[in-house]
Amino acid sequence: MTDIYHDIASRLNLKPDRVEATMALLDDGATIPFISRYRKERTGGMNEVEIHAVMTLATEIRELEKRKDFVCKAIVAAGAMTPELEERIAAADATTLEDLYLPFKPKRRTRATAARERGLEPLAKMIMSGNVRDIRSTAGKYVGAEVEDADAAIAGASDIIAEWISEQQRTRNAVRSRCRRAGVLKSTVAKGKQDEARNYRVYFDYSTRLSRIPSHSYLAIRRAEREGLLKVIFEVPDDEIIDVVSHQYIKPNMSREVAEIVGRAAADAYKRLIRPSIENELASEAKDRADKEAIGMFSDNARQLLLAPPLHHKTVLAVDPGYRTGCKIVCLDPQGNLLYHGVIYPTPPQSDIVGTTRTLQRLVSTYSVDAIALGNGTASRDTEKVLRSIDFRKPVEIFVVNENGASVYSASDVAREEFPQHDVTVRGAVSIGRRLIDPLAELVKIDPKSIGVGQYQHDVNQTALHDALDFTVTSCVNTVGVNINTASRQLLAYVAGIGPQLASNIVAYRAEHGDFHKKSDVMNVPRMGAKAFAQSAGFMRIPDGKSKLDNTGVHPESYHIVERMAGDLGVDVETMIGSAELLNSVDLSAYESDTVGQATLRDIVAELLKPGHDPRTEAESASFDPDLKELEDIAEGIVLEGVVNNITAFGAFVDVGVHESGLVHISQLSQRRVSSPSEVVKINQIVKVKVIGVDLERRRLSLSMKDV
Repeated sequence: MTDIYHDIASRLNLKPDRVEATMALLDDGATIPFISRYRKERTGGMNEVEIHAVMTLATEIRELEKRKDFVCKAIVAAGAMTPELEERIAAADATTLEDLYLPFKPKRRTRATAARERGLEPLAKMIMSGNVRDIRSTAGKYVGAEVEDADAAIAGASDIIAEWISEQQRTRNAVRSRCRRAGVLKSTVAKGKQDEARNYRVYFDYSTRLSRIPSHSYLAIRRAEREGLLKVIFEVPDDEIIDVVSHQYIKPNMSREVAEIVGRAAADAYKRLIRPSIENELASEAKDRADKEAIGMFSDNARQLLLAPPLHHKTVLAVDPGYRTGCKIVCLDPQGNLLYHGVIYPTPPQSDIVGTTRTLQRLVSTYSVDAIALGNGTASRDTEKVLRSIDFRKPVEIFVVNENGASVYSASDVAREEFPQHDVTVRGAVSIGRRLIDPLAELVKIDPKSIGVGQYQHDVNQTALHDALDFTVTSCVNTVGVNINTASRQLLAYVAGIGPQLASNIVAYRAEHGDFHKKSDVMNVPRMGAKAFAQSAGFMRIPDGKSKLDNTGVHPESYHIVERMAGDLGVDVETMIGSAELLNSVDLSAYESDTVGQATLRDIVAELLKPGHDPRTEAESASFDPDLKELEDIAEGIVLEGVVNNITAFGAFVDVGVHESGLVHISQLSQRRVSSPSEVVKINQIVKVKVIGVDLERRRLSLSMKDV
């Protein structure tokens, strides 16, 4: 096991002892949020990303070791294991391991199999040795009932030789290396598909090294090929590679005729057996690289959206805009509970401005509405214009909210469970309003693939995407913490150590027994054991509990330290919490122990300084130009305010209020050169952009953030 620690430490640039401690915690069932937050002394302060990388790499290495064990047993069973081969397997990576196993791997029936059955393997061995002067005479000795003549014998022996060559690790490595360096991916538009494939116009005559292709380009080309819109080929210098392969097997002692046979067998091995295999392997590598980058971008965007600023302690009126069927409206209290629902008709064909004004003024007054959440879908701009024209006789902020995924939520089991008496239109409007009140609490109820960030989410490895997004959501939930008395079952399920079943038990217990008054009360919930409580307790919050410590990120295992600090200061705990003067006077070294160090003590003080602190900032709203509602209203050169609603590898999309989001290409994000758009912008960031191109035919808007 020591080797795995050093291997991981070397590959991740970490200290072996920290890796060993981290893996011990993980193997003992500790969660990543718990380890990163409450076991800093054990890990040397490793963050969630580093711990996740250790866990992922450890799993990968352990799976490889299992595969090596299987391969060794298979080769031993075949009676072919040697000390040298055993040593090479022990040192092999995944690709090399499969190359080493290939000669011993069970095969389907092949041309070489048929040749062996006809007794031609000895002839193949003689040809490969080169110790044959008269090949036709030698081959003639194998003519019989199943081999009609010398040519047939040589052909069968050549099939065996081709298979031998294709199974040699050195040959596969040579081909792999050359193809990896020189392989070029080319795409052209499929015949008669020019119009249908217009969204892929940039790839109609495209050529680039496969090793250098941008992730978004590779995923786009693969999708277009799958849809029959592009023809894609992989080009390598075949003749040059065949020469390299042939020279590995043509020996000086071979006659010209035997050398030609071996050369043809080598060419056959390359074209028929090696090249297709290596091409698939390199395509898989390119796909894995593209997936990793796309999933990373998706996860970053999802994190930014999930950690978007909430609108604390506000009553919200949410509007789901529409034309013919009107705008569905709901009023929600600060906890997101439904107070009222109805319909207004401010947009064509009814255009009932008077009725809309009266209804909204009445609702704002009756429910003391502080803010309006307007969905950014169809009729959003027309509705916004009406909303901003109304005198509510009090300050009412208007926020345009991204409604991606609201319809998915409204038709989900979660929505039916929460609002069994209401239809999808009411549920959709509620989702829009709750996204303003607390984006994280609402968005955890929706499949992250439906929230409108990232790109090619349906084209990447779905297992890897699910795992990455699950890690992201878990990280976000535990970064913020949850109010154990108000959190939904879906939100609780992401708290470290809880999971779906225990989350359901907590909600059911809360419904039967009422609010929890202290964190330890959660231990009464069925199946909440000591281990689950230890993992989750630090991320729970009870704002109005019996102890102020229960509304902080201080773990209950450290409450005794806080009590000692207060006692040493001569005050009670409640007096010390929030007092910078008292807390800054604490000598932390006095509270160090074998398990508690400066990192944990500094975290404790930070939590005590800001009890109940939410790391998210306050929500802001962009101001769209009221005169610009459609793409046709936009002209080049004008400057607009917008909201970043998606980030990709090649740029950022900005909603400027005209239905189609505009693209700020990565080259237009900043005067300086940037390697990733996320260096400049974040999801939900309000930005100023200049229009540099309007393509009405393709419904595309090009924007720039330079010189704005």
